[in-house]
Amino acid sequence: MSQALDYLIQARPDAMQPYFAFLKVAGRRLDPKTRALISLISKVHAQTERGFRQYLTRALRSGASADEVLDALLMAFPMLGLTRVVWAVDQLLALDLPEFRLEQLGHVPDWHALAPLAELPPAGCVRREADGRAVFIHRTGTELMVYDARCPHQSTDIPELAIDGERLTCPRHGWAFDLGSGMCVAKGSRPLRALAHREQDGQLWAFW
Repeated sequence: MSQALDYLIQARPDAMQPYFAFLKVAGRRLDPKTRALISLISKVHAQTERGFRQYLTRALRSGASADEVLDALLMAFPMLGLTRVVWAVDQLLALDLPEFRLEQLGHVPDWHALAPLAELPPAGCVRREADGRAVFIHRTGTELMVYDARCPHQSTDIPELAIDGERLTCPRHGWAFDLGSGMCVAKGSRPLRALAHREQDGQLWAFW
């Protein structure tokens, strides 16, 4: 939310609170993916970078594919116009999300080898990259967790330097996560995206 909206909510709560309550219930019969895509288009129309990142993350988390996001942008072309569509694509390119790379469009989810199990530390967290995606691998004894390295807030690529013991803090807005559970413990409310994983032939594999 912008500073201007924060200001209006505090300065004119009687006017602004019913407005946001209306927005919350207006799409209650839509599935989460459709609602997120419509909200994303509204942020493109307003050319709000922060809102675009937020609702892009929400749409992807709700199950929208990169192809569906691009289709939504192009379907809204008559309303948005070329300038805003190009602006949105510039935002996507700046984020460098693996899903939107040309070679990944139309990608069917599959298993990817992350690392030999013997190379992983017996405890703690490491960052690894495989097939164009970065992940965090957290190990406690025999238990392993694999998380997407993108922050669930605005898809910031979190670096390995952000690891501090059992805590991971995104450098962009300070969202902090517990690496044992993936839950957000400061600033935000959404957890890290956990990836399905398995151990096979001495390797750790993840599914995306």
